[in-house]
Amino acid sequence: METVTHAGREVAYRRTGEGDSPVLYVHGAGGDHRLWVEQYAPNGVGPAVAVDLTGHGESDDADLDAGPETLDAYAEDVLAVARETGAETLVGNSMGGAVALWAVIEHDFEPAALVLCGTGAKLGVGDDLLEMFENQFDAALETLAAPNLLFHDASADTVTRTTAAFHETGQAVTTRDFRTCDTFDVRDRLDEVDMPALAITGEHDGMTPPSFTEYLGSELPDCEMTLLEDCAHLSMLERPVAWNERVRAFLGKELRRVPDS
Repeated sequence: METVTHAGREVAYRRTGEGDSPVLYVHGAGGDHRLWVEQYAPNGVGPAVAVDLTGHGESDDADLDAGPETLDAYAEDVLAVARETGAETLVGNSMGGAVALWAVIEHDFEPAALVLCGTGAKLGVGDDLLEMFENQFDAALETLAAPNLLFHDASADTVTRTTAAFHETGQAVTTRDFRTCDTFDVRDRLDEVDMPALAITGEHDGMTPPSFTEYLGSELPDCEMTLLEDCAHLSMLERPVAWNERVRAFLGKELRRVPDS
């Protein structure tokens, strides 16, 4: 892992592959860079940089209020890593997609392209689930592990590793993340996101339903939309081959066009 220091804290990231303009991956609530293990693998979508947002993985934490203050801090993490690595493309899952949109809308970041996975322009979280995160953390994680939320039909090992990652992040930061998601709403500002985008999720995503992805596809100025079969919210882990192929095709078209001779 490498680190970059900004705002008085160290933010960690994993860099893989060779190239001057890596793809920068931003994990979702309660996660860390390992969410993208299938993407920064040799047969994934790279070269790649996968960040640990403030308070996640190997990055320092900060005293942040849930909501815009946390979104600002996470967006600044992304910008710091992008400056350090030369990353020009953002890929975000769930809260990470919200962070990517926030970096563009509120922090004037201009990536060459966006991939928005299992996310939306608004990310409301039910009061019952928020209360469980506050008071019954294990019960909240068991709820997320139910079919057609995080996963449709993933292996037991994948589910176990994902649940363990939430425990490693811890209750306080994970709860902050979900409360921050609950405040996120940029539906009236999507016209400010003028770079090419791909909105993608699993057809069984019960966390951010396919209607969220369809909304991004119709409301962003330049956005393709894809629903992957036989997977749910964490489609990049559950259907990595199909996910990687679709994202490579999108990025290949948008970023690697051969100039006319």
